[in-house]
Amino acid sequence: MSVERPLPAGPLVLGGDLGGTSTRIVIADPEGNVVGRGAAAGGNPTSHPASAAANFGEALHAALAGLDASQVKAAVVGMAGGSALGRPDVAARFDAAWTGAGLTVAPDYIGDLEVAFASGTPQPSGIVLIAGTGSNVGLVRDHQLVRTVGGHGWLLGDEGSGFWLGREAVRSVLQALDLREPLGLLEQTVVQTVLPDRDQQSVAHREGYDALRDDLVRTVNSRPPVLLAELAPAVIAAYTQDDQTARALVKRAAELLTETVARLKTTSDEGPMVLAGSVAGESSPVGQLIRQHFAGEVLTARDGVGGATWLALGALDPALATHKNHSRLVS
Repeated sequence: MSVERPLPAGPLVLGGDLGGTSTRIVIADPEGNVVGRGAAAGGNPTSHPASAAANFGEALHAALAGLDASQVKAAVVGMAGGSALGRPDVAARFDAAWTGAGLTVAPDYIGDLEVAFASGTPQPSGIVLIAGTGSNVGLVRDHQLVRTVGGHGWLLGDEGSGFWLGREAVRSVLQALDLREPLGLLEQTVVQTVLPDRDQQSVAHREGYDALRDDLVRTVNSRPPVLLAELAPAVIAAYTQDDQTARALVKRAAELLTETVARLKTTSDEGPMVLAGSVAGESSPVGQLIRQHFAGEVLTARDGVGGATWLALGALDPALATHKNHSRLVS
């Protein structure tokens, strides 16, 4: 005979982390104990306008299964691409997903910078740098994002990001072809990744250079530009094998990200710097170079949905936003 789980007593909080690849929801009690989880595909309303709200609703229903949704008294939802909620049609879809799950409290939608910072530290103020597919830097004061630099997107910015690394890797191939130079390790990997069916032996013959260049340019331009970020791991892999082009790109990416932080950070700023995203991660050589540059406390963002849930605890009652609850939710 199955035993029904007793419903948690007292109010509950909800934290959400909606990104381009996944949507995650957590329900917790006032002691920071997780009592419900839900997940679905990408929830970024800018990159996934047709499916984001449906995925949001799916994750909400899964997290609230067996719980009383009316007991959720505070909710913080971190969202990439949240500016799309300014469109009435998108906002209506998200509202329908929210109320359709039985929730009655109004959600506080915040940006991914705030969630990343809260996932990395319980401190109220500091700097947060996200470098993944794109790049962005924010200044946080009393758990609120007060200023940003960067984050201008692939066409106008995102310097040092995964997109930037991928684009520069392709440009290195094109430069080698223009100069009729042999392709190095990184360039060969780029060609193999973008043109997996291409016979690279044709490059050994002078007449093959232009054909390869044209195929590469045509293929890259036929795909969504942001997919160039998929080449970032190839740059990192070539860096570890001492490819000189890859090493130069990694070094320059770290410099660009450091320069972006410098446009925001002043000597009067207090608190740690939190790094988030695959390019700025602890195992990434870009992230390692960034960490070497800054003398202050540099931390790594952890579980984003845990950070959002911790912020929801603080919204319910500031006394609940303890270091102990932070550790419980983001570890």
